[in-house]
Amino acid sequence: MTDLNTHDPASAGPEWPDAPLHRRGIKSYVLRAGRMTQAQSRGLEEVWPRLGLTLAEGRQDLDALFGRQAPRVVEIGFGMGASLVEQAERHPDTDFIGIEVHAPGVGKLLDEADKHGLTNLRVYREDALAVLEQCLPEASLDTLQLFFPDPWPKKKHHKRRIVQPAFIELIRTRLKIGGTLHMATDWEAYAEWMAEVLGAAPGYANTTDSAMSSCVPRPEFRPLTKFEARGERLGHGVWDLIYRRTA
Repeated sequence: MTDLNTHDPASAGPEWPDAPLHRRGIKSYVLRAGRMTQAQSRGLEEVWPRLGLTLAEGRQDLDALFGRQAPRVVEIGFGMGASLVEQAERHPDTDFIGIEVHAPGVGKLLDEADKHGLTNLRVYREDALAVLEQCLPEASLDTLQLFFPDPWPKKKHHKRRIVQPAFIELIRTRLKIGGTLHMATDWEAYAEWMAEVLGAAPGYANTTDSAMSSCVPRPEFRPLTKFEARGERLGHGVWDLIYRRTA
């Protein structure tokens, strides 16, 4: 694994003046139109009223929302939701909140959650920044997951990357002390970017035991996606980074 602590910053490092907080109009995602399957439509029409959440509801009381006290995990950008459904099914004593802007993915996750009878999962179809700012209480999360975000590989698009200093600071305020930010990417240059941003961020500590890399081996609790399994067979790398809130 590449040493992410000793790369040349000039080659891929963040340029902070060009990386403003996303509320200023720069989005880290592009909304794509797509046809809805019957199952996805069912999820949005029939299951959404029970498991869907909106910005209009404002700041959530998570104990009241789930009807209990439990560890809380938020995943940003869950795609089609297979990994998040698997986690929620594996860990019934943990509550999960997924955030995704694409309707087919939200519909698919809702349909699967209903078919599996999951009660420990809720979903936002909103911009993650707005959800963090307006809906999730401070120091309320045990884990925030950001798996395979768009790497925006072209240098002129780096400002669109969701991993930016202000965004990471917002996440820190929503994590409990000791809570973790878990990121994964299949782009090595983006892993380097993540390591540099988090290395400069106050109130975080890397959880790796390695003196040679900022990354950790894929934890067993992160499900292996079909996309990732295919990449492994083709020899593609995947990098996991886990940071703990310390202050």
